[in-house]
Amino acid sequence: MEDSTQSGPLSGMTYSQRTFGCQMNVHDAERVAGMLEAAGATRVETIEEADIVVFLTCCVREAADVRLMGQVASMKNIPPAHDAPRIVAVGGCIGQRDGAKLQEALSHVDIVFGTHNIGHLVELISERREGGKPVAEVLEVSDEDVCGLPIRREEPWRAWVPIMTGCNNFCTYCIVPYVRGRERSRPIEDVFAEIDSLAAEGVQEAILLGQNVNSYGRDLYGSPRFSEVLEHAGRSGLARVRFITSHPKDISPLTIEAFASYPNLMPHLHLPLQSGSDRILKLMNRSYDTGRYLEVVDELRDKIPDISLSTDIIVGFPGETEEDFCDTLSMVEEVGYGSAYTFIYSRREGTPAAEMEDDTPHEVIQDRFDRLVDVVQKSAYEQNQKEAGVRLPVLFDGVSKRDGAMLNGKSPKDQTVHVPLPDGADAGDFAGRIREVEIEEARTWYLKGRLADG
Repeated sequence: MEDSTQSGPLSGMTYSQRTFGCQMNVHDAERVAGMLEAAGATRVETIEEADIVVFLTCCVREAADVRLMGQVASMKNIPPAHDAPRIVAVGGCIGQRDGAKLQEALSHVDIVFGTHNIGHLVELISERREGGKPVAEVLEVSDEDVCGLPIRREEPWRAWVPIMTGCNNFCTYCIVPYVRGRERSRPIEDVFAEIDSLAAEGVQEAILLGQNVNSYGRDLYGSPRFSEVLEHAGRSGLARVRFITSHPKDISPLTIEAFASYPNLMPHLHLPLQSGSDRILKLMNRSYDTGRYLEVVDELRDKIPDISLSTDIIVGFPGETEEDFCDTLSMVEEVGYGSAYTFIYSRREGTPAAEMEDDTPHEVIQDRFDRLVDVVQKSAYEQNQKEAGVRLPVLFDGVSKRDGAMLNGKSPKDQTVHVPLPDGADAGDFAGRIREVEIEEARTWYLKGRLADG
C-alpha cells in the first residue's frame, strides 16, 4: 500500500482501478487516480484491499463487455476491505453507452459515470459514502476540461497529452462517436503549454493523443493545425514524442514534413487500415481506398525511410468475401507492417454495420483470422530483422513481470526490447532512462540485446 498525505472527503479510504481499452481510457484512469488521491484516498493494488473500485472500460468490442461483466459480477463474493461496504464505480465508454442499464444487470454497482463527467466522480463517491442512493450520471455533452484535473501518472517519465477528443468520421462499425462525442480540440496554446511543462519537468516521452490527431484544430480554426503541434513538440526538448491515432484520409503533406523534420519525433506511426478491400472500406465508410492508403505509405517512407508502421485490421466485416479477405492479405504483405492489431468483427448495437446482414459461418471467419495472423507475424519478423546487429537507444520501463532478471524497454520504433539486468544492478536505476543497447537477437514480437559499453 502507498502512503497518502492528502486530506479530503475520501480520507481514510483505499481505492483500486481496473482499466480496459484504448489509450484515452488509460489517460482517463490517470486523471481518476489523481482526483481520488487529491481527495485523500490511498491507492492499493488489489480489489480485496480497496474500499473504492473503479472500472474504466471500453465498448468497442464485445470482449470488453464480457470481461467487465465477469469481473464486476465476481466482486459479489469479495468481502469489504473494512467495516463500510465497498463502493463500485463503472465509467469509460461502456458507462456512457449503457448508463443505468449496467446497474440493472449488475445490482451491486453503486455509480455509473460517462466519458463527459469524470470530474464529478469524487462528488458521486462522497454522496454514496454518506448514504446516498446508487446513481447513474451520464451527460451527453460537457464543457469540463479533463486536462485541468489532478493526475497520477502510471510512469512518471511518460505522459499522455490529449490534444482532442471525439470523432467525426462515423465508421459504420465504430461506436466511438456515440460515446466520446464529436471532435473537440484543445486550444493550441494550452497544448503548447502542456508540452513545455512536461519538458521542464523532465518527462522523457510524451504521447499526443486523440481519436484522430490529424484533424486536430479543424473545429476551432477551420483547418487542421496538427503539423504545428508536431513542430512545437519537436522543438520542445522532450527526448521522445509519439502520437496516436492517425486516420489515413486526414494525414497531410505538412504533417508528414513536420514528422520528418525532428529527431525526437519517433519513427513509428500507427496507421489503421481496417481492410485491404476497397469494397469493404466503402461499406465501412473509411473515406479512402487502398490506392490512397499506399500513396500515404509511400509519402511517409520517402520522407522517413526507416519508419515502422503498425495498423488495425478487422476480419469478418459483414459481407466480406474470400476475395475481399485476400485483398487484405495482399495489402499486409505489400506494406510490411512491424505489428498489427487484428480483430474479428464485433457487432456493436447502435452502429450502421449492426444492421448489415451476414451469413458467413464463424469457422470461415476464424480461419481467415488465423491466416491473417500468420501473415502479420511473418511481416513483423521480417521488419524486426532489420534491427539485428544494430545499436539502438532504448527507453527502459523497468523489469519484466515474467522475469525479474530481465529489463524491458522500447526502441524508437516502439519495439519491445529485452536486456539482462547487469549483476548487482538496481532495476530502479534504469526505469525512465534511455540507454544504448546492442541488439543481438530479433524475434517476431521483441528484440533482445545487451547494454552497450560506455
